[in-house]
Amino acid sequence: MSQTAEKTQSCFPLFEQDEYQALFHNKRPMEEAHDEQRVREVFEWTTTPEYQELNFAREALTIDPAKACQPLGSVLCALGFANTLPYVHGSQGCVAYFRTYFNRHFKEPVACVSDSMTEDAAVFGGNNNLNAGLQNASALYKPEMIAVSTTCMAEVIGDDLQAFIANAKKDGFVDAQMPIPYAHTPSFIGSHITGWDNMFEGVARTFTGGEDKHYQPGSLARLNLVTGFETYLGNYRVLKRMMEQMGVPCAILSDPSEVLDTPADGHYRMYAGGTTQQQMRDAPNAIDTLLLQPWHLIKTKKMVQENWNQPATEVTVPIGLDATDKLLMAVSALTGVPVGEALTLERGRLVDMMLDSHTWLHGKRFGLYGDPDFVMGLTQFLLELGCEPTVILCHNGNKRWQKAMKKMLSASPYGQESDVYINCDLWHFRSLMFTNKPDFMIGNSYGKFIQRDTLAKGEQFEVPLIRLGFPIFDRHHLHRQTTWGYEGAMSILTQLVNAVLEKLDKDTMKLGKTDYNFDLVR
Repeated sequence: MSQTAEKTQSCFPLFEQDEYQALFHNKRPMEEAHDEQRVREVFEWTTTPEYQELNFAREALTIDPAKACQPLGSVLCALGFANTLPYVHGSQGCVAYFRTYFNRHFKEPVACVSDSMTEDAAVFGGNNNLNAGLQNASALYKPEMIAVSTTCMAEVIGDDLQAFIANAKKDGFVDAQMPIPYAHTPSFIGSHITGWDNMFEGVARTFTGGEDKHYQPGSLARLNLVTGFETYLGNYRVLKRMMEQMGVPCAILSDPSEVLDTPADGHYRMYAGGTTQQQMRDAPNAIDTLLLQPWHLIKTKKMVQENWNQPATEVTVPIGLDATDKLLMAVSALTGVPVGEALTLERGRLVDMMLDSHTWLHGKRFGLYGDPDFVMGLTQFLLELGCEPTVILCHNGNKRWQKAMKKMLSASPYGQESDVYINCDLWHFRSLMFTNKPDFMIGNSYGKFIQRDTLAKGEQFEVPLIRLGFPIFDRHHLHRQTTWGYEGAMSILTQLVNAVLEKLDKDTMKLGKTDYNFDLVR
């Protein structure tokens, strides 16, 4: 065939060649494949309200969950601390999945080790694996901290991380002075956002959990910012910039923006940037700790309020105009520092952009899915833009979150026809894209398969995907963008309005037929 070392092609257009098409055709009888008519018949049925009713009635099956598992989140949290090696107590395959998941999203190598539990560890426990793993990881990679989380195997057999780590230090497998925070992160409950919260609590407990410590909130003139599970690296940078423009000292507790965006300058960096151990030790003495994604920082909030004696002043994820306003006003109220002219001007530019684009976005219908804080923040911003978020799905949202969402939507004229779904997956979302078709959907890369299916029904049924969220595998450099603050709102607004205009151009591209006003000015 024509695929050679000198001429390498991707699947498209390679598989369009005659020899591949013949191969596919000849395989069908051997596979006992249904004919095209039957395939089409079943496909059409899956787009109907009748099928949707059956789809939403299922209880024991998840199809394409709009979430990942706990240890994935714990690894991201660990990567945000200086000179820290994420360590997963469990099977090698799980850790390979975490690394490749982040590799594909960030386009960066991701350091994470495993102690490779196998069948014998499943029977006798993983204590020996952890001892050898900690010893090897410390000797080979020389971290200043190792952050340990677990997979399903370790959780099912009940491995006790606290005892295992204490014994490993006592028996000399690892330096007794090395901080080794840990978190139990079973994959069969919760999700990646739960894992992030669990690991952050483990790190905070390691450095600030002593009963004999007496902290003095406010004695250190700075704020702590906790992002939660956040994969847009620009958001870490915009937080620092806004605080710098206000003249407010701050520490982002868990900041992976450097290690996940290292330069190509001939030097490999296993560790880069991150929150230092001293910043964590000092965290309880800060003025306050703001939790920027409060719906999933449950244990973190408890630690801040009960152990650090800080109020954890209530804010929401700073997506859009109003949420950013509230964050900056909260910072100003806590520190006594005015917001300042630079951020006021930036806010004005965002308002101007919203006015410029209002004509094209007003009344547009959107379906969206993702994590609780992201979905809530984005929904609020869509309402501010005059958009109608008609289908909202969050697999890992709870009933309290759903109630809060409905309250927010009911307060806006643009949220009156919105439906909020929790504990639902992307196969549920697919049904809704046919039976309650919006103009666009917003979500991660997995939504491309839903767009493909809507197009397969016919061009008039297509629901284009606007890629926002995690993971983004099939586009480059979006993870470097900003979605928080006024700057992030400008970026999201630009994506939204240009998607609308791009679709308008696509719909009016037919020469002499639909090009009634194929204008250069929109």
